[in-house]
Amino acid sequence: MGAGMIAFAELLDRLAYTPSRNGKLKLLSDYFAATPDPDRGWALAALTDGLPFSFPVRRTLAELIEPRIDAELYRMSRDYVGDTAETVALLWPDRAADAPVPTPPTLGEIVDALAIVGRDSLGVQLERWLDALDANGRWALLKLLTGAPRVGVSQRIAKTALVTLVDGGLPAPEPGPPVGESPSTSKITVDDIEEVWHGLAPPYAPLFAWLSGIAPKPDTSGVPVFRPLMLSHALEEDDLAALDLAAFAVEWKWDGIRVQIASTHGATRLYSRNGEDVGAAFPDIADGWRAQGVFDGELLVVRDGEVAPFADLQKRLNRKAVTSRMLIDLPAHVRLYDALMIGEDDLRALTFDERRARLEAWHTATPPPRTDISALVAVASKDELQAIWGDTRGNAIEGLMLKRRASPYLAGRPRGHWFKWKRAALTADCVLMYAQRGSGKRSSFHSDFTFGAWTTRDGVDELVPVGKAYFGFTDAELRELDRWVRNNTVERFGPVRRVSPGLVLEVAFDAVQRSPRHKSGIAMRFPRVHRIRWDKPAGEADRLETLERLVMG
Repeated sequence: MGAGMIAFAELLDRLAYTPSRNGKLKLLSDYFAATPDPDRGWALAALTDGLPFSFPVRRTLAELIEPRIDAELYRMSRDYVGDTAETVALLWPDRAADAPVPTPPTLGEIVDALAIVGRDSLGVQLERWLDALDANGRWALLKLLTGAPRVGVSQRIAKTALVTLVDGGLPAPEPGPPVGESPSTSKITVDDIEEVWHGLAPPYAPLFAWLSGIAPKPDTSGVPVFRPLMLSHALEEDDLAALDLAAFAVEWKWDGIRVQIASTHGATRLYSRNGEDVGAAFPDIADGWRAQGVFDGELLVVRDGEVAPFADLQKRLNRKAVTSRMLIDLPAHVRLYDALMIGEDDLRALTFDERRARLEAWHTATPPPRTDISALVAVASKDELQAIWGDTRGNAIEGLMLKRRASPYLAGRPRGHWFKWKRAALTADCVLMYAQRGSGKRSSFHSDFTFGAWTTRDGVDELVPVGKAYFGFTDAELRELDRWVRNNTVERFGPVRRVSPGLVLEVAFDAVQRSPRHKSGIAMRFPRVHRIRWDKPAGEADRLETLERLVMG
């Protein structure tokens, strides 16, 4: 293999089997330092936002593999491995020993080729690449094309790896002479990278040039870029006991999604808390925004002044476009609670109280459509605070936020400044119905569990699914669960097993909502395994009627 694909394939393989964050940072730092442009930029894109391919890769793979591998062998292998890319990479026939050795592609060559290849020619091109690579290279190639590396690398980890390179020095990109005044690279932080990220595009040559010290910080002044958010810590009992209530402002915690509205020079973008541009799904917010600045708030569906259940907002999430009917039936609204910038003024160094006063004055003078400001909650004592928190579920509110009045707007999750006090979780005893093998390091274990509640139909008790969970248990408990699943399987559907109704899981969840996609008609929100009830008979688990009484909205 050529050095480009050797390095990228080895990087993905080692990341997948390196559990520690520091270990992943070292692998990424070494890769970015040793890999030339544009390959390192395309690799960075693949690990963060994904590469913008829209080809029918999976269908093309199925067409390519069909004449090469027995269909039943492929089906059984795919069921066992649980991953199409890995299955094809392992089963793809190696070239004959006496066949000429083709030159494998680099990442840059792959992207360049896909920019001009037609859909009808994709199979031919993909076949050439697969023939030129070994199993590990084929796996890396297919992960690159499908946009799902799944090697335990978040955007934050990838950007942190870039920062660790600054003091050691990145290799200078080609071509060469410095442009303008070089910055002091030793002071570059992850937040500095965050602030230019959305003004750049793969393969990020200006970013690497800046990190290398041969060019100034990329100028994104004309682009509404994402600014890192200030995040909160969960309020613990010790925090509440030590809290000076007079030093904190109290707000409602609304049940929507955190968003940032960034607008400059007539362009507006709506970002999620992770920096993903979600404006396409909410044109009624982004297109109607005229105020310049950067604002922090909660995206909701609001009808006649009333916040709709989260399930209504969910119908508009993760869409590239929305229908006119959705715009009418599911009207979007942003409840603002902070301002990072108003006009050209950066407010982040001001206290919370000062930013709040600026936000209220600005909104009173020129309120953007489909917005309001989240109200502050007047609280005189901790007993009153506790009572208000206790009523949040009954009032269909997610909880409370406590924000130190003297806090500047600090990126990340600084300790002691903002606290979230979510309403207490609900729990129910449910019966395990199906188990599916996991992926990555869990690919050998059944770790995704579908569970149900009892209901009576035509005089007969039966289980109907109400949720699915894949966390909340330890590695030791996972091994016990997997053993139980294997010993109690009654039917198999590829990587999924149906089990006898004999194991009760105590499930914690945030809410119950209507779901026409489930036979039960409901679904739990944010379910996780709270306890394994080895001791409880399945017949004593909760009934569907009990969960139906918890439906919100």
